[in-house]
Amino acid sequence: MTQIALHEGRGVLEIAGTDRVAFLQGLVSNDVALATPGRAVWAALLTAQGRWLADFFVFAEGGRLLLDCERAQVELLRTRLSRYRLRADVTLTDRSCEFSVHVAWGGAPSLPGAAVAAPDPRLPEAGWRILAASGVTPNAGFAAWDRHRLALGLPEGSRDIESERTLLLEAGFDELGGISWTKGCYMGQELTARTKYRGLLKRRLVPMGVTGAMPEPGTPVLRDGAEVGQLRSHAGDLAMAQLRLDAFAGPLTCGGAALTAAIPAWMRLPKPAA
Repeated sequence: MTQIALHEGRGVLEIAGTDRVAFLQGLVSNDVALATPGRAVWAALLTAQGRWLADFFVFAEGGRLLLDCERAQVELLRTRLSRYRLRADVTLTDRSCEFSVHVAWGGAPSLPGAAVAAPDPRLPEAGWRILAASGVTPNAGFAAWDRHRLALGLPEGSRDIESERTLLLEAGFDELGGISWTKGCYMGQELTARTKYRGLLKRRLVPMGVTGAMPEPGTPVLRDGAEVGQLRSHAGDLAMAQLRLDAFAGPLTCGGAALTAAIPAWMRLPKPAA
């Protein structure tokens, strides 16, 4: 059965104007031109040093782009992107009061005609992203969606990714289709490419099974008493942790709970040194 949940933590930023695609194309990690009706693009905005600031799903609808992003980051995105507007024919408007963001999984949802929707571009199992003013009725709670996406190993914005610190490849953006390696330059592109082609990763965001009382986000993850990472978001008995690559083997603990890495099939990890 198809499950639909309201995602109250998400907002919508509208980018309109004749230069909207070219404007966003030069700033974010993925190919914005690939966003068409019924097809969304997952992309990130980085610092000039290649560190994550925000990520979002880009929808094309009529003469505008709609960014499904964290509600708490709508103003950050609007302000940051506005700095680069210059003479471009572009407007940036918060539409969070006009759209509700829903997620659906377990099958294609039946939606009102006015809804803006597309399959989640990261994984087929992730389901659908839906922007609608009305007419979408949830039949599942957010906690059910949160556990579903954790089981898939999908990051959830600032709950999992550290602002101005995390590299995109640390958070799975390469394997999950959040980076275009062919579209040309964007802010932070140089470090992103260098990290990939020189194999510079030292840590990864990894889903974990948790046995015991769930620790609070931010609790250090330990191996043999030494800190090797940090717990991030959690739901039920699943969590995300940012871990050093050399810490996957061996027993892991966090605030008294035992952690076990649950590496998803899509994740590509470097082979351990011989």
